[in-house]
Amino acid sequence: MSTVQDRIVRYGELKPCKTAFIDAHTPGSDQKENFTIIGGGVSESPDQHVHITDKIGFNIGAAGQPPKCRNSLHSHTTAEVFFVAKGRWRFFWGRYGTAGEFIAEEGDIFNIPTGIFRGFENVGQDYGMIMAILGGDDAGGGVTWAPQVIEDAQAHGLMLGDNGVLYDSKKGHELPHNVRPMPLLTEEQLKGYPEVPVEEVVGKYVARYWDLMALSANKPAVVIGENGLIKDKPGFEVDFLGRGSCVSKPVKAVTPVVLMPASGHWSIIVDGYETTLSSGDTALVLPGESYSAEPSMTGQAGLYRITATDDPAGTTWTGT
Repeated sequence: MSTVQDRIVRYGELKPCKTAFIDAHTPGSDQKENFTIIGGGVSESPDQHVHITDKIGFNIGAAGQPPKCRNSLHSHTTAEVFFVAKGRWRFFWGRYGTAGEFIAEEGDIFNIPTGIFRGFENVGQDYGMIMAILGGDDAGGGVTWAPQVIEDAQAHGLMLGDNGVLYDSKKGHELPHNVRPMPLLTEEQLKGYPEVPVEEVVGKYVARYWDLMALSANKPAVVIGENGLIKDKPGFEVDFLGRGSCVSKPVKAVTPVVLMPASGHWSIIVDGYETTLSSGDTALVLPGESYSAEPSMTGQAGLYRITATDDPAGTTWTGT
C-alpha cells in the first residue's frame, strides 16, 4: 500500500526519458524530454521511468523542451490535455501542421480534440514544461503518427514496430522476426483526420489562465466537464481553484483526485500529512482519503484539480 508521500512527485525530482518517441533522433525534435508521472503514459520506449504506477482511469505526464524544440505531428484516440507549467508554447495541428495554431502562456490549458494531428514547440526563451492529462489507463494504445514523421525518423535510425515499441538501429537494434514496421496511414485513411479551423479549436477547447483566475474568485471554475468552459467527458473532470475557492476544510475523495498547482505555493494536507506544492508538482489522492488545499503565502495562486469520473475514455464528447 503506497503512502501519501509516495504519491507526491516534485518538479525537481522528475526523471526524463529522451528516447520516448519515434522522432527522438530527428533534428528539431531530438532535445525533448518526456515524463510519465502517473500511469503508463504514451511512451514508446522501454527506458521510460514511471513515477506512480497506480491505474486511476487517466494518465498524468509532462513534456520538457528547450527553445525551438518541437514535438512532431501525431493523433490520439483519447483525450490529450496540456497546461503550461513553464514558458511559452505554440500548438499547431492538421495533416502538415498548417490548419491552425495558437500561443499558450503559463497556466493556459488546451483540451486537444481527438482524431486530429497535433504538435507543439517551445517558443519561449528558456527550457519549458507542459503538464499533460491523458484519457484512459492505456493512453499509449491510441497514438498515431503522421506518415512523414515515421519516414523522417527512419532516416535517423529509429523504427517503430507494429507492437508500438521503438527500435534504434544506432544501438544495433533490429525488428524482431515477429514484428513488422508500423504501417503508414494511407491517403484514404488520412481523409479521416480533419483540418479544423483555428477559431473552432481555440473557441471551444482552450481556457486561459487569467480568465480562470477571475472565474475562480468565489467558487472553483469548472474547466473540463459536461458543463465546463471546455465541454467534454473524457473520463475525468478538471476544475481550477483560486485563493477564494480553495479547499480550506478537508473533503473526502470519492474517486482518484490529482492536485497540480498552476501558480503560487499550496499547502496540501492528505489524511493528516501536510506538505507544500508549487508549479510542476503533482499529488495523487486516493478514494477514501481526505484532503485540503489552500495557498500557503500571499501572491497569485491557482491550482488544477483533476477528478476521475465513470465516463469511458474515448473520442471528444460533443454533447450528442
